[in-house]
Amino acid sequence: MLRWFLPPMDQEWRVSVALVTGSGGLIGSEAVRHFAGLGLDVVGIDNDMRRYFFGEDGSTSWSLERLGRDLGNSYTHFAVDIRDRDGLEQVFKKYGSDIAVVIHSAAQPSHDWAAKEPLTDFDVNAGGTLNILENTRRYAIDAPFIHCSTNKVYGDRPNSLPLIELETRYELPEDHRWYQGITEDMSIDGSLHSVFGASKVAADVMVQEYGRYFDMKTACFRGGTLTGPAHSAAELHGFLAYLMRCVMEGRTYNLFGYKGKMVRDAIHSRDVLTAFEAFFRAPRSGEVYNLGGGRHSNTSHIEAFRIAEEIAGREAQINYVEQNRTGDHQWYVSSMARFEQQYPDWKITYDVPMILREIYEANVDKWVPQA
Repeated sequence: MLRWFLPPMDQEWRVSVALVTGSGGLIGSEAVRHFAGLGLDVVGIDNDMRRYFFGEDGSTSWSLERLGRDLGNSYTHFAVDIRDRDGLEQVFKKYGSDIAVVIHSAAQPSHDWAAKEPLTDFDVNAGGTLNILENTRRYAIDAPFIHCSTNKVYGDRPNSLPLIELETRYELPEDHRWYQGITEDMSIDGSLHSVFGASKVAADVMVQEYGRYFDMKTACFRGGTLTGPAHSAAELHGFLAYLMRCVMEGRTYNLFGYKGKMVRDAIHSRDVLTAFEAFFRAPRSGEVYNLGGGRHSNTSHIEAFRIAEEIAGREAQINYVEQNRTGDHQWYVSSMARFEQQYPDWKITYDVPMILREIYEANVDKWVPQA
């Protein structure tokens, strides 16, 4: 069904479809709901590869079922693998220029898993992204293309920062240029990325290239910890949601290295989508933005466990492993300054305690053992 959408401009244009890859995942499902709420029909592409990557904990089948139930005719689903060029082309041909925006959130997201199957990781992350880009160029070239990249494109370069060890976290000196957050001018060269990070670099650079070379409206959002209650929390992916799940269920959490003091900034999926909407309404070509909670919303693992224990009223079960994960960040806080300068009306609304409490409340019936 075709709809009308009125953006905050003087003209009105007819749009019909937001196309979302990875539509059952955390950001994908939030994108489906957000753009459906704006009055667009949403087409989702997701074949539940998370089940293959992470087992039943990571499966998105529950999320996809809920989207179909909640949104009805506003949501159309295609169980297409993003490596399947012919299958993708059929979807893009079907909707063509009715596609008003493409949100590409499908990916293999784990360092550890990528090392087990590098070919699959690269085919999904790099090849799959190229497939989506090329179909967008051929059938919906005017549609803004929003790509979920990652801060792992910077490799382990953040670990070269002059960090100070405090009681519960590592921290930068307050007079350091990146104390308020790492900016997009950090080099991605000459560092250890992990296999996953390298495949995401390839995708990130290709999205930029399509923006510059073909004059498409593209943006790479280099996410920190993107989180929220819609996460299919698994050990290999989903830091805050999995941490809260472990506390609630009494599972043992394997904590890898850095004394549990490694720092992550966290941004709620709703704040991610309001940023995506801002770009959709006023798109630019070949842009790159760091995306995270910044100084407003960040935590170490030790600090996150304390918050989760207070919320859940249960003690965390932790197995500390001395060896850190290869390429893992010791400290990472995003600077959103560039995005905020270009989109000054956007504001972050969640912090870490709010995020963890919402994850708890959304999952208390599933994850708290019943007496």
